[in-house]
Amino acid sequence: MRRLIVQELVTVDGYVAGPQGELDFFDSVSDYSHVDRDNLQILEDVDTVLLGADTYRMFVQYWPTADETVAAMVNTMPKLVFSSTLDEAPWGTWRPAEVVKGDAAAKVADLKRQPGKDLMVWGSLSLARALTRADLLDELQLRVVPVAIGDGRRLFPDDLGRLDLDLVEAKPYPSGIISTRYRPRRA
Repeated sequence: MRRLIVQELVTVDGYVAGPQGELDFFDSVSDYSHVDRDNLQILEDVDTVLLGADTYRMFVQYWPTADETVAAMVNTMPKLVFSSTLDEAPWGTWRPAEVVKGDAAAKVADLKRQPGKDLMVWGSLSLARALTRADLLDELQLRVVPVAIGDGRRLFPDDLGRLDLDLVEAKPYPSGIISTRYRPRRA
């Protein structure tokens, strides 16, 4: 069975975005090269990227022309954009993403039963929450950025309930980022 991985950048005080969704805390670190090299290895086992509409809009402004270590892999990998408002999801000169309407959890549960490699959610807070609530999360990867912002949006809302996790790996990078990988503990 395919696994669902959610990967997020998060501040040391637990926020994935500022109060208005701003991501300026990403700029607290200037060197993501070690994280990118690890992501290349992780992406070897991934064949589909899952995005929400807001993250898609942000990503499509950057990735199709980015000059980064992981850009070629990001641009060529199939992408699904979960959206009730988008009808199409072009990706620069690359193959467009597929827009999926309707129940994201049902679609991802179906994808997990199909043959293939792992599925990766990047950012996409609402999508990550919905899939976690539906008990579809197989691995949570947090990239902890060495900054505290004091207020903002958390990955897990207060009403999520309890989610017990087992630490799989913790790895510090020279930039100050710490990469952690967790698996949900299931009964």
